[in-house]
Amino acid sequence: MKTLVVRLDSFGDVLLAGPAVRAVAAHSSQVTMLCGPRGEPAARLLPGVDDVIVWEAPWEGFDPPTVQEADVDGLVRRLRDAAFDAALVLTSFHQSPLPTALLLRLSGVPRIGADSVDHPGRLLDVRHRRLPGRHEAEAALDTAAAMGFLPHPGDDGRLRVLPPPDTIALTGNGPYLVLHPGASAPARAWSPERCAEAVELLADAGHRVVVTGGPDEAGLTRKVSGDTAVDLGGKTDPRTLAGVLRTADVVVCGNTGPTHLAAAVGTPVVALFAPVVPAERWAPYGVPSVLLGDQHAPCADTRALRCPVPGHPCLDEVTAHDVVAAVQKLMGETT
Repeated sequence: MKTLVVRLDSFGDVLLAGPAVRAVAAHSSQVTMLCGPRGEPAARLLPGVDDVIVWEAPWEGFDPPTVQEADVDGLVRRLRDAAFDAALVLTSFHQSPLPTALLLRLSGVPRIGADSVDHPGRLLDVRHRRLPGRHEAEAALDTAAAMGFLPHPGDDGRLRVLPPPDTIALTGNGPYLVLHPGASAPARAWSPERCAEAVELLADAGHRVVVTGGPDEAGLTRKVSGDTAVDLGGKTDPRTLAGVLRTADVVVCGNTGPTHLAAAVGTPVVALFAPVVPAERWAPYGVPSVLLGDQHAPCADTRALRCPVPGHPCLDEVTAHDVVAAVQKLMGETT
């Protein structure tokens, strides 16, 4: 059976779909993932994915294309030519799967399943309703199971990626922590000043610190690293970053993609978690973690990209001393 798994949003969202993808792969001869450009690097890291189709949907992302720019007709033709037997559409709790389901119907996919609050009419063959309080990774697995894609009996349901490369040439010898100061949305980022202070205090506490960031975050990582940390800003692709995170003792990060990548390689996480999305659905999954940040701040559940509260109190009231204490707690639990 040829199965399509759809997750159209970001890097971290696609990583959280990983356990569901493996469940689909356990019952399919071929699994193709349809994702957006921000999710593509994560899709290529997931075990069980045989092929990836990249398409930027006009209803997803910070600056989606117009319907004309998205070439909907071209996508429908490509999916029709692929002749999939079934499709699993995965979305977040606040998203509708029905626009995607309509395109899949037009593409001739005979069996489509998704989690949908909205009445699907004839767009879905399997309509799942998510249970309250389920983490995004669990909700995706539940939706897969509703279609009959049960995990392999030996699968623990945790996040996972393909084996990453050795990165000692980047990190150097010896134990280290990772601090990742960037975030896809400014509302989810701890201030650079707080990050720099944490680097200094962690070093004073005897830890070697590695600071990571994407190509567009090199200025941020330089500022945060100072003369104290190893600055890997702009020096890692997603697969290499997975290697750096895998051999770290602890990762300190906001609620963003690298948090879920750290979980996927089994590394404990100190999560600087802005409550603009609920922690019960988006916290680091399946690894020891400490959440820092006021989860009852006025910005809670707003899904704001930029903090709507002056002073960003949910995160900037977290101190560098709080981070050091959280790191020491996790290291004490895992040694």
